[in-house]
Amino acid sequence: MNARLDAILQTADRVIVRGDRVNGGAQPPDAAETQLGKPAGVLRVGVDLGTAYTVVVVVDEEGMPCAGEYRFAQVVRDGVVVDFVGAVDLVKKIKLNVERRLGVELESAAGSFPPGVSPGEVKAVRYVIESAGLECSVLIDEPSAADSLLQVENAAVVDIGGGTTGIAVIQNGKVVYTGDEPTGGTHLSLVLAGAHKVSFEEAEAMKTDPARHRELLPVVRPVMEKMGTIIAAHLKSFEVDCVYLVGGTSSFAGIAEVVEAVTGVPTIVPGNPLFVTPIGIAMNDVRAGVGALGR
Repeated sequence: MNARLDAILQTADRVIVRGDRVNGGAQPPDAAETQLGKPAGVLRVGVDLGTAYTVVVVVDEEGMPCAGEYRFAQVVRDGVVVDFVGAVDLVKKIKLNVERRLGVELESAAGSFPPGVSPGEVKAVRYVIESAGLECSVLIDEPSAADSLLQVENAAVVDIGGGTTGIAVIQNGKVVYTGDEPTGGTHLSLVLAGAHKVSFEEAEAMKTDPARHRELLPVVRPVMEKMGTIIAAHLKSFEVDCVYLVGGTSSFAGIAEVVEAVTGVPTIVPGNPLFVTPIGIAMNDVRAGVGALGR
């Protein structure tokens, strides 16, 4: 386990802002405009095109987050880019905001993809990044990217995104297996929308409100149990010490206990799980003569 994990995620909470709700209470009004200044050394960038959130994160040469922004968007569905123009426009906007805060132009970025998508869909991620004005230095599957930050030895890293659940099995510090299933946080929102007879957007707001998690857990528990069943199926041929849940859906209080009850494996949610994969992606932004961070 990365000894600096808690410090990195605490820093991420301070410097990564939600760009689409800056004036709606999620961040102080000036959070996205705060000038952070250019950090010394090599900067690395990660672009995470998710089904629910698109995240751009910048880390310094030690892997510490310097700046970032995330926005709710539906330009990707189940790991597939369904709105190419919208995705490019979104990444461009976030890139410009982050550049303004840092006072430096970003030149390249690493990208990611769910393990189960086709090679053509992987290329689409590269094209989005390049069309947004960044050189795409590398593409890495999402759970493996998360482990670049977590650095576990014998465990499963499960990235529960908006549309998919990606699994990576790590043994002796090496990724030995990856898998992916089309179930994620969007399915929780759909269940909430149906149960409470509200719009998808209202259900999404309910799901992301920690104060309502205890009330809503009985409604979404069956979806979480399905996620646990998916994880258990992918782990049946492996022995792991624990399961690490990352991705925005993992922020829902109680999900770790539900997954652990189904899989029988100790389950942990580290820090702010939304930022684990994007930071890990950024750590893989390789430059000429400069390799990836991590192990």
